[in-house]
Amino acid sequence: MSPTVIARFAQPGTLRPLLSRHHQAHQPTSQYGKASPWLIGILLALGVGAGWWAWASHSRDASSQAGQGGPGLGASARAQGTGPGTRQRAGGPRPQPVSLAEVRRQDIRITVAAIGTIAAANTALVKPKIEGELKAIHFQEGQWVKAGDLLAEIDARPFQIALAQAQGQLTRDQAQLQNARLDLERFRELLGKDGIAKQQVDTQDALVRQLQGTVQANQAAVDNAQLQLSYTRITAPISGRVGLKQVDLGNVVRPSDIQGLVSISQTQPVNVVFAVPDGHIPLIAGKLKAGAPLGVEAWDRDFKLKLADGKVGSTDNAIDAGTGTIKLKALFANADGGLFPNQSVNVRLQLGTDEGTLAVPGAAVQRGAQGAYVYVLKPDTTVALRTVQTGALDGDWIGVRGNLKAGERVVVDGAERLRDGSSVAIVEASARDLPVQNQRRPKGNAPRGNAG
Repeated sequence: MSPTVIARFAQPGTLRPLLSRHHQAHQPTSQYGKASPWLIGILLALGVGAGWWAWASHSRDASSQAGQGGPGLGASARAQGTGPGTRQRAGGPRPQPVSLAEVRRQDIRITVAAIGTIAAANTALVKPKIEGELKAIHFQEGQWVKAGDLLAEIDARPFQIALAQAQGQLTRDQAQLQNARLDLERFRELLGKDGIAKQQVDTQDALVRQLQGTVQANQAAVDNAQLQLSYTRITAPISGRVGLKQVDLGNVVRPSDIQGLVSISQTQPVNVVFAVPDGHIPLIAGKLKAGAPLGVEAWDRDFKLKLADGKVGSTDNAIDAGTGTIKLKALFANADGGLFPNQSVNVRLQLGTDEGTLAVPGAAVQRGAQGAYVYVLKPDTTVALRTVQTGALDGDWIGVRGNLKAGERVVVDGAERLRDGSSVAIVEASARDLPVQNQRRPKGNAPRGNAG
């Protein structure tokens, strides 16, 4: 039986008619069939208890709904953040710490950045010109050598023997030629006295000429043997730095060996080969034709350390159609030997100077959907977003055009946390020379509208 039904039976006047009708319909036949007062009392107690239980359950459900933010004043107050158990946030956002630098007017060099590769002015692969056993090595790996310095020696004994043999044959044939010439003179004297036939004189003359040819051939053989013997001494063909040796002592070396003995690179001076967009060709060609020097700077890969200064020496004769660039070759003295062939460097080609232009540190320029912009400090220590047009980059400073004035201060550090109208706290105010190439600006740092 449900609590609702039991509660209804528990109300006054409800059970009495039912019990009366039940008593009239069923008359007891014995003393055991009479209605007991105890039964009526139990039923009344059950009805009262069920009613109280239903009322208590309804009260608990209502309290639970109110405590969980259900309908009512408590839920509305919590939704608005003003009810009990909530803490209202007071005040606006805190000022963001930033560093500043002044906008200033200065000369900005117009440069083109590129990636270059160092190439030796000359490179020679030292190979033997004859075949023989390598008997001596006279250089240290990495050593600087001059043209003509002795680098290695090949066993010379076979070539000394060949030279001696050629000289012996030459001496023999020279003696025969001398004897033939004496005979020819005698025959001519006898011919004048009619003591000999002219045919014999002619035969002797032919023999002399034949021996002259033999002597000339022998002399050539001697010269060749001397040349071969000289090849046993391997010398440096150019001045430069030797690399790592490719052959050890005791090995038989040949002119056909691909690796050779060692390579020599002439690195004083060196060339730097790099490519620039073909849009710069008219200006570059005009300056080279006029004899004006085009300066080039070589930097390390992080643009932190300048390695050397040079100048453009020549350009390629065609544009690379695939990249739309043209190759240039710059010459560097490399007096300290700090540049090595095949080394990759960053290059700045100087095309001119933009005089007296507005400039800001490169770190101050941010980029978003609307283009380049800077944050300018206002007198009330808030910042204003101003779009700018960027010009040439000269070191850590970049030329700009836009709604800026010299002397205004722009944010160089902390701009990624700002938006137009943000309040700032100045941590450090200085013209900071931060390497622009090393910055890691957050992508998508577009302005988010006014703070208000």
